[in-house]
Amino acid sequence: MIDWLQSISGVHIASPWFLLVLPIVLLVLLVGLTRKRPSLTVSTLQTYKAAVRRVSKLMNPLRLPLYFEVVAAILIIVALMRPQFGVEETITRTQGIDIMLAIDVSGSMETHDVPKSLVKNPEGMTRQDQQRIGAYLNSDQARPRIEVAKEEVRTFIERRPHDRIGLVAFGSHAYTVCPPTLDHDFLTGHLARLHAGMLHDRQTGIAEPVGNSTARLKESNAKRRVMVLFTDGANNVEAQVTPEQAASIAAMFDITMYTVGVGSELAYARGAFNRWQSQPASFDAALLERMAKSTGGRYFRAEDGSGLQDVMKQIDALETVEFEQPKFIDYNDLYDRWLYGGLIVILLALAFENTISLKVP
Repeated sequence: MIDWLQSISGVHIASPWFLLVLPIVLLVLLVGLTRKRPSLTVSTLQTYKAAVRRVSKLMNPLRLPLYFEVVAAILIIVALMRPQFGVEETITRTQGIDIMLAIDVSGSMETHDVPKSLVKNPEGMTRQDQQRIGAYLNSDQARPRIEVAKEEVRTFIERRPHDRIGLVAFGSHAYTVCPPTLDHDFLTGHLARLHAGMLHDRQTGIAEPVGNSTARLKESNAKRRVMVLFTDGANNVEAQVTPEQAASIAAMFDITMYTVGVGSELAYARGAFNRWQSQPASFDAALLERMAKSTGGRYFRAEDGSGLQDVMKQIDALETVEFEQPKFIDYNDLYDRWLYGGLIVILLALAFENTISLKVP
């Protein structure tokens, strides 16, 4: 019954067992109504009959103090039950996922990928196709790969508020932009500062960002450790460790890697005299796939902005973790108003006992 009352009223009852006192109060009322009043022997009742007919048993003014006392008792019982009204808040505590995002910032990430929908036959482009491509590249819609990647990564971060996420930027070398953190405002602030060519090279070294990310994740006590690597170029930097060896080391620490090849065959970059020149993506898809599979992850290809958006949604769906959500409820006690109401009714009962309902022995 208490649960039903709470559900329809929205009021929480902290001490419902005081409701058990209510039958006692009702019993007192019943006894008071049925109790035989003291009698007085008189010679005749003619004088009193008219007055007795006018006053019913229940509405007898002499019983008003009893009614007030019962109402006061009920109000005090409600106060003792401690009705409460509050706002329920959910505080999430989770040991989520630790994620490192490794983003290629080599000069080639300045390249613009053109949507395939603009060209009917990429292998035999017509003059109209070229005109549409030119119009697209010179419009506000065209954005370099690095900006597309940053936008989708930012959206990915926003969808995972309970995960510690870090960021590595790389070209021929890699450096940690931000270690894994729950301060996503701090993280996205650093993400916004990334730009193509910021490391002053056009080479791509894949092993180093993998090793850098592994170093940040290997000591993590999170339930899952994940690395996502974005690149538009083939590995062309010699290092002591190959990309595949770096991936194997990551697997030793139970780190799952997802690799994303960014770019398409229909891509253009500014060349001599600021003219658009064809620059197809040159990433090594086979290498990226082997690296991902060796860690239990997956390889994805993102040919343009919408493709990268789909890839990030897939990765987001793959990496889920259950967490508990304990409830915190900030209650406001309402017992005082019921208690004050009971006290006021008691005062009314006393007032009636000494005025309208005054009894003479």
